[in-house]
Amino acid sequence: MKPLLSARRTELLAAGAATITVLLWASAFVSIRSAGEAYAPGALALGRLLAGALVLGVICLIRREGLPPRAAWPGIVVSGLLWFGLYMVVLNWGEQKVDAGTAALVVNVGPLIMALLAGWLLKEGLPPRLLAGMAVSFAGAAVVGLSMSGEGSASVLGVLLCLLAAVAYAGGVVAQKPALRHGSALQVTTFGCVIGAVACLPFAGQLVSDAADAPLSATLNMLYLGVFPTALAFTTWAFALARTTAGKMGATTYAVPALVVLMSWVALDEVPGWITLVGGLVCLTGVAVSRSRPRTTAVPTEVTAAAGAGPVAAAPETSPEPQREQA
Repeated sequence: MKPLLSARRTELLAAGAATITVLLWASAFVSIRSAGEAYAPGALALGRLLAGALVLGVICLIRREGLPPRAAWPGIVVSGLLWFGLYMVVLNWGEQKVDAGTAALVVNVGPLIMALLAGWLLKEGLPPRLLAGMAVSFAGAAVVGLSMSGEGSASVLGVLLCLLAAVAYAGGVVAQKPALRHGSALQVTTFGCVIGAVACLPFAGQLVSDAADAPLSATLNMLYLGVFPTALAFTTWAFALARTTAGKMGATTYAVPALVVLMSWVALDEVPGWITLVGGLVCLTGVAVSRSRPRTTAVPTEVTAAAGAGPVAAAPETSPEPQREQA
């Protein structure tokens, strides 16, 4: 009974951590859109990562977390470069070309790419439903891109940048999963954030220049991105990922686009057009197809009972006779 209760408790903790992550990541799309009016993509990414690394570093010192084990470093380095570095820069850039809701819809192709990479790199297989879902999702992304083409090439570039962000996000998660077998969620998140910040140091001059001219609201948005959607949300994500599969964690992000559309409507007064929303829904449909399981054929109760009764009925005929011979 105790193992069942412990498993249930772990499941609830993972679900709670994933919920916090989803809410904070949804708010990040809105904050990026707002702060991006004053900060260049690379500068915003560096400022966000520096704030996040500072907060995480202080927590590590308080908790006396040392360096991660050597076996965790390959995954930390790859996830730091892809997810904390490349993902944040190209997402910031993409959100300067498209609205927050569209960006969230396209980036949410990430769970599908995550499953594809896990099947290839982690040898989890490539089932037909995964390939079919991939085709549907990219058709949806094409619809989103076409719907934005009337607004100029910059919007199409924004969709492509969001797709690149989805690939970087998926690659980062797949790399992070093995690292969590050796290091704690806090260690993996902290040093991944530090590596991402180091990779973005070439944007330091731009950050200083932008910060001198940026309004206070934009700078506060950047700091918010570093403390909450980065330091807190990435840690709760790693905590949950260490206690479940990458596929299930990817599925939890399905709620992000809907939350982003709602938040951007309230905070920024922007909502994607109908065709863009339809394309985004097609993207999410593809992700759902890729994560679905084939239906199993139900066996009638009478057949099951009859099948189970056969061996039981046959037993009395064979077992007594050998016993009589031994006697």
